[in-house]
Amino acid sequence: MAGRIAAVSIVEAIAADLRNRIFTGDLVSGQTLTETDVASTYEVARPTAKASIEKLVAEGLLDRGTHKTARVIELGPESVRDIYLARAYLESEVLRRLARDKAVPGDAVLANSEIAALQSGAPLDVVEPDMRFHLSLIDAVGNERISRMYRSLVGEVRMCMVRVQSLHLLDNALIHNEHQRILELIESGQGDAAAQLLDEHLGRARERLVAAMGGTAGPEAALPSTLD
Repeated sequence: MAGRIAAVSIVEAIAADLRNRIFTGDLVSGQTLTETDVASTYEVARPTAKASIEKLVAEGLLDRGTHKTARVIELGPESVRDIYLARAYLESEVLRRLARDKAVPGDAVLANSEIAALQSGAPLDVVEPDMRFHLSLIDAVGNERISRMYRSLVGEVRMCMVRVQSLHLLDNALIHNEHQRILELIESGQGDAAAQLLDEHLGRARERLVAAMGGTAGPEAALPSTLD
């Protein structure tokens, strides 16, 4: 039993490092990742390397067809739209449900305060608390399956967020202020208004990223903040 726990720990550690390398751009879109490369880099056996790769395939960060080498996923404009719309469907309903009870998650408040305190730094400095803000809202509903569904998107969502921040498409103050307003709307029981602001919040990021990737941006890209 102890051996199995150690093996899982190694797989998790390698997967975590590979995940971070993808998010930071060390492993770029379309880059191949073979079991031999991973085994050599981390000095582990091929089965361990394979398990680490399969974990990231399951998270949507790597793509691998049958009997093919894994590659870092390549996100195009339509993929970005699919990812953002999928999360918007889940998050919008979650906000409405939280607002019914006027339940503001403490973890979301804390994550947003971290965004407010950021002055500068690497893209991931913003992405981590931003992601925790949204995850906290999802988890606050207390539905295991909803949390699981949302987490199936998290890898791809993080990739989009890192790209948004790397390209300086959104200002930290705007992110913080709209998060804060969403929490205030939840606290006052205004679920529909919170969901509407979320749609604007995500839609602006989505369409600006689409444009940066060579696609045609929708009108959401030019949306002014309703807080101005």
